[in-house]
Amino acid sequence: MPSALGSPHGPSLTGPQLVAKRALDLAGAAIGLIVLSPVLAILALLVKLGSRGPAFFTQDRVGRGGRLFKIFKLRTMVDGAEAKRDNLLAQSVYGDARLFKVPSDPRTTRLGRWLRRTSLDELPQLVNVLKGDMSLVGPRPPLTSEVELYEVHHYARFDVKPGMTGPWQVNGRNQVTDFEWVVALETEYIRSWSLARDLSIMLRTVPVVLRMRGAH
Repeated sequence: MPSALGSPHGPSLTGPQLVAKRALDLAGAAIGLIVLSPVLAILALLVKLGSRGPAFFTQDRVGRGGRLFKIFKLRTMVDGAEAKRDNLLAQSVYGDARLFKVPSDPRTTRLGRWLRRTSLDELPQLVNVLKGDMSLVGPRPPLTSEVELYEVHHYARFDVKPGMTGPWQVNGRNQVTDFEWVVALETEYIRSWSLARDLSIMLRTVPVVLRMRGAH
């Protein structure tokens, strides 16, 4: 995988746009962590007590420019689940190795299934946003194994930081099974980015999460 990925035409966001986006990220993530830290602490305790293994899970993901970072999540699977991933590729709802999601994944714990359906397992990503690895809104953060299968036009996804939510999540989420459509959604988002667009996607995410639409 190349060490620097992105659009062949260069970054699509200007300096002032990047500053505005980062300011929104810092404010939103800081407020989110302050308000939700008690919830996160309780959930982490429940995960720890519910099954063997750590409360939190980290995994390599590919961020802006192709840089690797460790994404943080509440652990939703049994300890050692990553070693069993290859055996489940044929059961993915997407039929495309560039997207991976198995409904009723046998590696998922009982609490983990609920955390995934409510998206609460992703709360620790607020730390990734504060660190600058991620944004509140952006493309889905892919695995390195997915990126190895990308074609050149897919690299435009790396013009901006990946997001906790984004156009994919508010337009069907895991019900969307066409990778090229996901890329088209995210590329259009990047090319027409605005602060108002980010705020709109954040607001649209709330009912999607509450209805647990498209969540596995």
